[in-house]
Amino acid sequence: MTFMYYADKLGVLKDIFGSNDIVLETNRLAVDGHIYPVIDDVIILLDPMQYPDLLKNQLDEWQKSIKGKPKVEPTDFAEDIQFTFGEEWKRFPDILPEHKQEFLQYFDLINLSELRNYRVCDLGCGIGRWSFFLSDKCRELILVDFSDAIFVARRNLANTDNTFFFMGDLKKLPFRDEFADFLFCLGVLHHLHASAIDEVRMLKKYAPQLLVYLYYALDNRPFYYRILLSIVTKLRLKVATQRNPIFREVFTWFCTIGIYLPLLALGKALRPFRLSHYVPLYEGYQGKSINRIRQDVYDRFFTRIEQRYSKKQIISLKDTFTKVIISDRLPYWHFICQNESFSE
Repeated sequence: MTFMYYADKLGVLKDIFGSNDIVLETNRLAVDGHIYPVIDDVIILLDPMQYPDLLKNQLDEWQKSIKGKPKVEPTDFAEDIQFTFGEEWKRFPDILPEHKQEFLQYFDLINLSELRNYRVCDLGCGIGRWSFFLSDKCRELILVDFSDAIFVARRNLANTDNTFFFMGDLKKLPFRDEFADFLFCLGVLHHLHASAIDEVRMLKKYAPQLLVYLYYALDNRPFYYRILLSIVTKLRLKVATQRNPIFREVFTWFCTIGIYLPLLALGKALRPFRLSHYVPLYEGYQGKSINRIRQDVYDRFFTRIEQRYSKKQIISLKDTFTKVIISDRLPYWHFICQNESFSE
């Protein structure tokens, strides 16, 4: 039951929201009089107009039990992006063996032992594939996602007791400033309407240290990578509008078998000649399972909004943060931002 899971966590919830006026009931959380539904231990922060179909169906009776109409605020969010990520993580819900290596690649700039006493936030958590490897390395873990994937994350972290689950819009979280000691947002901000660089600046208020990954602009690759990207982009914008599940399944398999696997085979053949780095996709996907590749194909082709940023653009964040550290290792260019309140 929801009440049982959060019953001993009210103190942390009060600190996250920055409020002492918090009341927990069986299927709802009241903060300063604002009522948030709670389903399967997930606290729903979204405005009702942002609810995906799954929530609309589940919360219909719940809304009727609330006196008065819920407060609905105008919001600007991409429903199709929410839909795609919800569907993606329902199709690919499992934590895979290769996710551990990817986790270590993303966190190469972080001393994991220093997180022991930190409250860590995974913003745009998806199925919780990175938090899965962090839950025993930090004091508290806050997972936030605006799609149905948050319910998959709850299942994947079912054995944890230091974890908080929120379904919310990262642009309007009702949390206090610096509610977390460390926040990471990997592969999320480049799917928003607004400039992802500006969104990183906005995240400054949430934590003194951020770890971020944005799609890179292929600025360290040969010119033909960018030509191929322009072709892929035109194709992506067409297929991203298709919601038919059979089409998505067939297209995902087609790209995996017809494009990704042949390029990986070519890169492997050229490796003895030290030419494999000239083959698109090889460096990032060598050794990955077919299921992991399929998930990335789905992610890449069925997401309408995709922004890309150069290393130079990331460096420009120094106008906002005290320190910006960029990793030169895969995946390019994940980076750390630290603000004035961060103490090493």
